[in-house]
Amino acid sequence: MFNTILIANRGEIACRVIRTAQRLGIRTVAVYSDADAGALHVTLADEAHHIGPAPARESYLVAERILEVAIRSGAEAVHPGYGFLSENAGFAEACADKGIVFIGPPCAAIRAMGSKSAAKEIMGAAGVPLVPGYHGHEQGAEFLQAEADRIGYPLLIKASAGGGGKGMRVVVRSADFTDALAGARREAMSGFGDDHVLLERYLTKPRHIEIQVFADSHGNALHIFERDCSIQRRHQKVVEEAPAFGMTPQLRAKMGEAAVAAARAIGYVGAGTVEFLLDEDGSFYFMEMNTRLQVEHPVTEMISGLDLVEWQLRVASGEPMPCTQEQLAISGHAIEARIYAEDPSREFLPSIGRLRHMRTPGESAHVRIDSGVRQGDEVSINYDPMIAKLIVWDTDRNAAIRRLRTALADFEVVGVTTNTGFLGNVVAHPAFSAGAIDTGFIERHRDGLIPESVPASDRILALAALDLMLTRSAEAESRAKASHDPHSPWHHTGGWRLNYDNYHFLHFIDEEQAVTITAHYRPTGFLLGLPGGSMLVRGDRDNAGDLHADLAGTRIKATVIRSGAAITVLDQGKSHQLVIHNPHAVGEQDDAAAGRLTAPMPGKIVAVMAEVGVRVERGTPLIIMEAMKMEHTISAPCDGSVAAFHYPVGAVVNEGTELLDFTAEAEPPQP
Repeated sequence: MFNTILIANRGEIACRVIRTAQRLGIRTVAVYSDADAGALHVTLADEAHHIGPAPARESYLVAERILEVAIRSGAEAVHPGYGFLSENAGFAEACADKGIVFIGPPCAAIRAMGSKSAAKEIMGAAGVPLVPGYHGHEQGAEFLQAEADRIGYPLLIKASAGGGGKGMRVVVRSADFTDALAGARREAMSGFGDDHVLLERYLTKPRHIEIQVFADSHGNALHIFERDCSIQRRHQKVVEEAPAFGMTPQLRAKMGEAAVAAARAIGYVGAGTVEFLLDEDGSFYFMEMNTRLQVEHPVTEMISGLDLVEWQLRVASGEPMPCTQEQLAISGHAIEARIYAEDPSREFLPSIGRLRHMRTPGESAHVRIDSGVRQGDEVSINYDPMIAKLIVWDTDRNAAIRRLRTALADFEVVGVTTNTGFLGNVVAHPAFSAGAIDTGFIERHRDGLIPESVPASDRILALAALDLMLTRSAEAESRAKASHDPHSPWHHTGGWRLNYDNYHFLHFIDEEQAVTITAHYRPTGFLLGLPGGSMLVRGDRDNAGDLHADLAGTRIKATVIRSGAAITVLDQGKSHQLVIHNPHAVGEQDDAAAGRLTAPMPGKIVAVMAEVGVRVERGTPLIIMEAMKMEHTISAPCDGSVAAFHYPVGAVVNEGTELLDFTAEAEPPQP
């Protein structure tokens, strides 16, 4: 076994590998970019080395720099994780040239599966079932049109060197083929530097079933059952489960045997995944082989009781696999949900920002969380926006679904938009529970999975108002304790006024709509004037910061997070965002006095409204930001001019970021 390994990756997979290595007593070396200097994988590793700027092409994809670190740190082996250099045959070869073990398959196996066209030729020769199509080298447009007409429609055009849905087009009739081919080629060349394509019969309702395979250098090969990865958006998986619903022992054996045959055909060693399309009639067809560990490997671990990273380390160090095919068995059911910083209502657009609040369900034998981030970390534009993988296990599928629904409701993130609500809708959908799933599931049920946003309910508004009033009361009490006369009646926080009913107007913006709530002080709490009527509320916060509220006699527990002007209410597994609004404010006077203006919340600059050095009057719009699906205007706090803008249009900024330098106009001298 190795003494020291380097993990040539970042995020949750780097953390995952480190934990297993440390359990086995193996010293770990991490690498990190400028953006990851404070990342979790850097903290967990025994040693960490800086390898370059934030963009992956200048750091995590620079093989020479990673190998330099491996040699300098004394690492005997490199674990590539997934993504980045994990399926790069050149990197695996370079490791071997330096006398460093690549924890993965032989270079020849990586190259064999690197081209989808070449892979299908090899699989066809090995007797692995293939989807009817064309996988050859001839790429003339007229020839491909003729092949498409021969195969029949609907038809799928796929980039030969592609992945992740890029360079892929579905064609439903012959007349559309030419334009679809041109589009697929452009995307393939842009994404992979190779515009070769292959053609396949498009299955209308296939399931995406993959088989986990493993092989060692002693001639042993086996499969560790299947995973169903049919729930996909933009051809990328978001929910995976093992075993597959409705899988018979006979079909499992046939698919497993085909997967092992695929591995043997290319002399495979280590962990790999053979992916199949399973048609409604029970026919299955080879799609591709991933020559690495998969993102969704935890569900296989949960049902098998194995640690696949440990297997990788043992096999790479020359040991045989720890058991045989006959010794493997399935126990229970596991489901994984990928939690992303993305907005499902905006075509799953990635969401960038700081994780102001992150609380996960407690881990147990039933709940596992694989993550590479913590509260306070940043989701940047440089890397994949996955926050965590939430994996649950139980004795059967229905129980696992219930576990996952509860765990998703308990997964709290504030600071970026996430897909947790969307995932909750997926696993709560009757079709999912019934096992009626295929790769078109999300598009077919889209309206029910991504419902239109609705205005904040009185319950949400009451929780936001109560939290705000408790904050104001706490601030008043703090000022009283710090004053020279803490017993002064001016410090009382109960809202008493002589012959007067004291109240506050609380102004919020909810989905671009202004909402005003009147909060009257009462001896037992606050009487709120809400859109739906009056409500008496009271409550306090516990040590964890959770709000324990009594809303007109109904006691509930919720979480309310304030970040600048943004206020997020987390209640009953759902998140609702509001903006605290001061209708009388035109700027931040304190910031203006200091010569600068800052972002009130995380967001994106969509417009710059003034010119540097040109005089503007108080209240003139300077910058427009987009945050929480709304536009926010940063205005001149007084007469003066902008000395410098710090960010261009399109830049993503955090709360408190200095956006510009502002020079206030000197007041004329008093006569």
